[in-house]
Amino acid sequence: MTSVFIVYHSATGTTAKLAEAIGEGASEVGSTSVYGITGEEIISGRFQNETIWAKLDQADAIIFGSPTFMGGPSAQFKAFADASGDRWSDRKWADKVAAGFTIGSNLNGDQCNTLIYFSVLAAQHGMIWCGLDIPGGYDSLGRNRLGTQMGVTAQSADGQLSEIDLVTARYLGKRVAQIAKRLASAHE
Repeated sequence: MTSVFIVYHSATGTTAKLAEAIGEGASEVGSTSVYGITGEEIISGRFQNETIWAKLDQADAIIFGSPTFMGGPSAQFKAFADASGDRWSDRKWADKVAAGFTIGSNLNGDQCNTLIYFSVLAAQHGMIWCGLDIPGGYDSLGRNRLGTQMGVTAQSADGQLSEIDLVTARYLGKRVAQIAKRLASAHE
């Protein structure tokens, strides 16, 4: 069965809501795990949780998430990403499907930089990036309202999420799981 692991950091709970929506979409296709990074797992500036590392190593797809702070991912997510270098040297995540999501309080707020950071992280691991295939402003359901093809971006100034951002997040989760399933069956 195809497995998707969503790993994220959430400061206010809105990124967690996006992660849950992505997980709902992915679970339509395969097994899904959703995991929020906590500050207690960051020791000497690096994320440390061997149980989570082992689960990530076994997943068919990994979806990264973080709020956008100062034009990039949160320090907590960065501590996770930096520690993932131990996987890089052994190519543990090579050929897995990867995707990303982020949220900010402004309509743009340089959120695409966070998605680009995630895609570079994925490329360094030899992963296969999966963006949205929904043209912003051209979807009959209104998905991808902020028009970012790299992944899901959302906006909330008051802690409330637009329902359409959650619908877009569900779509990305399902899309990633479908692509991971297709790739896995091609290798059988």
